Amino acid sequence: MVIADGRGTPGRGPAWEKAVHHDTLSGPLEDQVVALHAAAEYCPDLDLSRVGITGWSYGGTLAAAAVLRRPDVFHAAISGAGPSDQRLYDTHWRERFLGHPDEFGADYDRSSPITDAAKLERPLLLVHGLADDNVVAAHTLRLSAALLTAGRPHQVLPLSGATHLPTDEAAAEGLMRHQLHFLKTHLDA
Repeated sequence: MVIADGRGTPGRGPAWEKAVHHDTLSGPLEDQVVALHAAAEYCPDLDLSRVGITGWSYGGTLAAAAVLRRPDVFHAAISGAGPSDQRLYDTHWRERFLGHPDEFGADYDRSSPITDAAKLERPLLLVHGLADDNVVAAHTLRLSAALLTAGRPHQVLPLSGATHLPTDEAAAEGLMRHQLHFLKTHLDA
């Protein structure tokens, strides 16, 4: 398992945080690729032909973008509660990084995995709590609709009664088992 903070992660300094201004996906996704390759140099047993990526919230958006934009590196993804439609997400948060959508519409599109839906060629599991009031389930539904329209198979796991992150112990355990099964199914050689 490799965990890497990409550009834009808070706490690394203003320049690091501002590196995602007007594009919240390209730099952070490249940082994940660089981190993975650095880990492989350090640990030669790492099998780069079977790489899965998971994430929740922004990490979910990044995970979906990983299999859409870099299927040469990432072979399966689990996207949990990802804000995939940047125009639908919290105005203050999005405009802080992307500007006003009427002025910077291309930046919103560039920062959305929905734009790349037709490129999906790897397994993708979308997970979302139906009671999520932070990143509403419409984000996942819109990404799924774009994937369906493009004829790209994927899986959607709705979590009834769950908010932004499942807190019920039994549900969280079941979700972890489901995710593990998904990754084993799609990454085992």
